[in-house]
Amino acid sequence: MKHTYKITGMTCGNCKASVEKYLSEIESVTNVSVNLEKEEAEITMEKHIETKVLKDALPEKYTLSEKKQEKKEIPDVAFDGMEESKFQQLKPLFLIIFYITTAGILLNYKNWNWSAFMLDFMGLFYIVFSFFKMLDLKGFPDSFRMYDPLAKRIPVYGKIYPFIETALGLMFLLRFEINIALIITLIVLGVTTVGVTKTLLNKKAIRCACLGTALKLPMTEATFIENAIMIVMAVLMLIF
Repeated sequence: MKHTYKITGMTCGNCKASVEKYLSEIESVTNVSVNLEKEEAEITMEKHIETKVLKDALPEKYTLSEKKQEKKEIPDVAFDGMEESKFQQLKPLFLIIFYITTAGILLNYKNWNWSAFMLDFMGLFYIVFSFFKMLDLKGFPDSFRMYDPLAKRIPVYGKIYPFIETALGLMFLLRFEINIALIITLIVLGVTTVGVTKTLLNKKAIRCACLGTALKLPMTEATFIENAIMIVMAVLMLIF
């Protein structure tokens, strides 16, 4: 079931991300979508949750009240549109992966070497993805800790994560201390992948912070796959 609530007290994207985080952590809540301009939150829940429970989950600076809305039945034919909408949302991610792969191939096609290609791919991957996170350094940590286990426990980790990605990208591209960079990659992406897997298994629809908060990407299997590709590459590089 889906309910819309009026929320006041939000002033920026960071507030929006915080409200989404707190409401998403409530048991039986499967999706939270906040509209900062309209001061509204659309909450999907497995069973009815009292408004008081939702209020208590938010800090005192925010006020929440239920907004009356008309119930509309969604016909079966609407699912095709929903799938297309998800693809459109993920389109920026697919394009970025495509361009990074193409760049890696072009850098090595004359003297092809799989190891060099993977190092360039991983380096470009980190540089590009960290760039998008840098666009909103204040809002990124709140979105990131919604699914990353380490960022939940250690808030400062979410704040420095974009810089960790930048450093790893430069290490791969400059071929500097590659083994150390590979081990850090396994640890960092391994932890994130655990959080992503848990989110997908719980079927919670939240925003993916892989491209920061500048682009609204849903958490899907694509997020798991992109992390898995990097982990597999890191393992292969360490073994061979």
